[in-house]
Amino acid sequence: MNRTDRLYALVEELRAVAPRPRSARWLADRFEISVRTVERDISALQQSGTPIWAEPGRTGGYCLDRAHTLPPVNFRPDEAVAMAVALQQLSGSPFHAAAAAALRKLVNSMRPADVARAQDLASRVLLADRPQSAGQPQSAGQPQSASQPQSASQPQSASQPQSASQPQSARRPESGMPRLVADALSARRVLRIHYADKAGVMTVREIEPLVFVGFPASWYLVAWCRLRQSVRVFRTDRIAAVTVTAEEPPQRHLEFGDLQVPGEPMDALSLV
Repeated sequence: MNRTDRLYALVEELRAVAPRPRSARWLADRFEISVRTVERDISALQQSGTPIWAEPGRTGGYCLDRAHTLPPVNFRPDEAVAMAVALQQLSGSPFHAAAAAALRKLVNSMRPADVARAQDLASRVLLADRPQSAGQPQSAGQPQSASQPQSASQPQSASQPQSASQPQSARRPESGMPRLVADALSARRVLRIHYADKAGVMTVREIEPLVFVGFPASWYLVAWCRLRQSVRVFRTDRIAAVTVTAEEPPQRHLEFGDLQVPGEPMDALSLV
């Protein structure tokens, strides 16, 4: 977490418990920083006008005066995209218009640089749509992509090594995706994964994450596989282990035809 995000998080933590205090030691443990860093951060917030004061004593600490500030909406780009994914599930419901309005308010409250990052991330997340919405992926509201995906170098999506072997159901996939996989697109790093194919055979691969594709029963990570030297589709529940390397992958682009997931209806996808 960079310092700007940490300052926002400190304010939100103090706001959540106000008017009760949080000690410097508690905050240091919460954000995995030193007590001295907490003190510097609090001082910076106070100098910027944030109404924080220190309460002395054994049960004292730092307090935030909630009455003197409006609660900011400090969503990170990945949090904004998570909200977009969740709100898109309300499409076709009585709450569709309210969800779209809420998403617009969220985006309008964000810093321009974060909006741009959220738009880039959202352009690489595809969700299964209802059957009547068949066709090429289209934007489903902000954050949205400024351009359509373009072709990847030497894609060979017709020979994917895995498939969705279990029948599809109406339920959403259960939680349990490793955090490092969930962060694959926003981290912008080459991943080293242990991956089991549908027969249970495990291989170790270095991959360059490109796109997430979500269906009712499974999520897939589309990536450039360095072992196969082509685009491959990895079902996230078959990724047994993952390591984030320090290497930043080169830019690669995809066409809609490169996103074929065996056994899944690829004509019913839309951008987040």
